[in-house]
Amino acid sequence: MLDPSKFSPRYEVRPLGEEDADSVLKILQGNRIFVECSVNYGGEEPSRERVLADMHAVPEGLPLSKKHYVGMFEGERLAAVLDILDGFPEPDIAFFGLFLMAPEDQGQGEGTRIIGELAAYLKSEGMSAIRLGIDKGNPQSTHFWKKNGFAVIREVERNDGVILVAERRL
Repeated sequence: MLDPSKFSPRYEVRPLGEEDADSVLKILQGNRIFVECSVNYGGEEPSRERVLADMHAVPEGLPLSKKHYVGMFEGERLAAVLDILDGFPEPDIAFFGLFLMAPEDQGQGEGTRIIGELAAYLKSEGMSAIRLGIDKGNPQSTHFWKKNGFAVIREVERNDGVILVAERRL
């Protein structure tokens, strides 16, 4: 079982709850390209209700105990939001459902540092890969994940758009 407190040596990492929904919403609202290009949001404005639903959303058959919807904090300030599924779709794969930095922290290499630290931790826990989905219409996300060692392994067409399934071997 993954221990979120070990996800980063620089941030306090803790589970996000209802009391954090407004802070998560602020980060979503500050990431306009993500929201506009997101197949999951379909161009709709993010809402507190949607954030709360996302905190508890898991793929069918996966127990909620395998989901880590966490925040990375500097003091009281939420710097990043991360949603990791432990052992999905295979027992030795971690799936990132969401990773967003606060807008003021972007473009400084901090996201890349966090992903590097997470990859090292996940490898130490026996994970062989990290997998995630990238909205095909989001060049910013595509660039970030490719820069961080993720390669597209397939495309999934949905009614609402195309998702690029990407993976980084550990």
